[in-house]
Amino acid sequence: MSDAKRRYVYGFAEGDKDHKDLLGGKGANLAEMTNLGLPVPPGFTITTEACRRYLADGQEPPGLAEEIGEHLERLEAERGLRLGAAEDPMLVSVRSGAKYSMPGMMETVLDLGLNDASVDGLAAASGDERFAWDSYRRLIQMFGATVLGIGATRFTAALDAVKQSRGAARDVDLDADALRGVVADYKAIVRESTGRDFPQDPREQLDMAVRAVFASWNTERARVYRGRERIPHDLGTAVNVMSMVYGNLGPDSGTGVAFTRDPATGAPGVYGDYLANAQGEDVVAGTRTPVPLQELERIDPASFDELQIAMSILEDHYRDLCDVEFTIERGKLWMLQTRVGKRTAAAAFRMAVQFLDDGLIDVKEALGRVTGEQLVQLMFPQFDPRSHAEPIAKGVPASPGAAVGAAVFDSAAAARRDGPVILVRRETSPDDLPGIIAAEGVLTSRGGKTSHAAVVARGMGKTCVVGADALEVDTERREFTAPDGTVVREGDLISIDGTTGAVYSGTIDVVPSAVVEYFEGRLDPVVRRRDPVVQAVSRLMIAADEHRRLGVHANADTPADAKRARRFGADGIGLCRTEHMFLGERRRRSGAVTPHGKGPRPPGRGPFSCPIPSLRTPVPWTFL
Repeated sequence: MSDAKRRYVYGFAEGDKDHKDLLGGKGANLAEMTNLGLPVPPGFTITTEACRRYLADGQEPPGLAEEIGEHLERLEAERGLRLGAAEDPMLVSVRSGAKYSMPGMMETVLDLGLNDASVDGLAAASGDERFAWDSYRRLIQMFGATVLGIGATRFTAALDAVKQSRGAARDVDLDADALRGVVADYKAIVRESTGRDFPQDPREQLDMAVRAVFASWNTERARVYRGRERIPHDLGTAVNVMSMVYGNLGPDSGTGVAFTRDPATGAPGVYGDYLANAQGEDVVAGTRTPVPLQELERIDPASFDELQIAMSILEDHYRDLCDVEFTIERGKLWMLQTRVGKRTAAAAFRMAVQFLDDGLIDVKEALGRVTGEQLVQLMFPQFDPRSHAEPIAKGVPASPGAAVGAAVFDSAAAARRDGPVILVRRETSPDDLPGIIAAEGVLTSRGGKTSHAAVVARGMGKTCVVGADALEVDTERREFTAPDGTVVREGDLISIDGTTGAVYSGTIDVVPSAVVEYFEGRLDPVVRRRDPVVQAVSRLMIAADEHRRLGVHANADTPADAKRARRFGADGIGLCRTEHMFLGERRRRSGAVTPHGKGPRPPGRGPFSCPIPSLRTPVPWTFL
């Protein structure tokens, strides 16, 4: 196709969920929600093909700028507003969105289009001067960090200094006058760091943000994540431009993240976080700890009911766990994103059975929704419930499991330290991705179940506890202090329980998992019947045996290995490496073959008495 005929931009109503290769996962799902009639702010998606052309040629493909301009005019006409106008301006958000959900690329830029003139227009149109200046400081902070590459800590330090001088504990405690001062400080940081003023032209802001999204595809942290998750490096990312809706307009506004089921356990119910008077990134960044989503039913019953209906529609439509981002603007619900949600291994097995029982998927699809790696995760040991150790703090259990390791306070330390480590942070960001990969578990003092740390750790099967706000984490001194005065310094051993949220000083004894005990035939029958994860594993393993076309033979070098393989369902022993029998203690008995090969061999046995179980022994699966 010639450049003149190639198309790079699509409105949200022009695609669907099956166009992830072209529109990215976020853009395809925004299109799907729009076509389902859900309340999605209007916008458009710049395709992954445009990104690939940009990365290959080092510049935007011919015609892209004009096509963006055409869709921008349509968006302005639909909203009856103009981008960055001095009076009642339309603002937009810019988000990356590859085919596969992946941290490490450019974070969201909100409130794009604001400048020194339009901030007054936004204040007049909204009737809230504080809101307008809060939005402007957010734009400069996000744009400066993600588009201009200025260290985010510079903006954070400037904001903290203003809060301290004003006696404000939180961002929301700053009034309009204080926020004007923050904006002035931020603009000075931009000028000092880049040698130019913060761009005032709204279209220039948009074009710079789009190019930054394209370039973020090849950041080191994005490439590290793709390598770990085996995502191809040549897919590129789409860019989503959406008209702004505002969750920071006061107590009747807010933002949140919700799941159609609990992504940690798979249990049905209302799960997620909500933060009043906030914009979208406030929840996932963990800078303020949100309230459980159930609180929204009390805060705004009408929006809560509408959200529940929307989530039910999405789960039935996708036939899977969905997570959504939403904003409430003065009592009006807006859906900003949906995707098939990441989940823990336990949740994957439980939900596969739940959707099977609900008739939404068949047995083969249920089997395809779990993996051998997830089954292995369920076999990891857990903390001994009989332990009498007292936790030094408790947070939000975000990703189950037991993790013990040395406390470290930055990603570089986690990556270079020998032995298991626990990454401890106030909150994590995409920059912490290498540390999360290297750590056994993650502990943060801020954030909820939908914070960055929780979502990434869950997707990787890492133990995670978030929102342990009683801990005073000092990353500069590399230590944290518990409420009882216990000080944990870098290198000290700690234990975290991602199932209960408990944090312990030192090490805690572990016990075998219930799934392993089930396979070994040692699980108490009462526990076996009551444990939903064991039941789900049992049902899917039976189904796998019924539908498989290949036999499974184990590698086993000792009688104990062989017996265990058979208990776990192997058809037999496929490889028995005799050289491994020379490792460890050898058996000597009268008549046995000596290491020099002298002496008689017992009939029907290998030279070192390794009995091979009969291949006709029944597989010991038991339906629960």
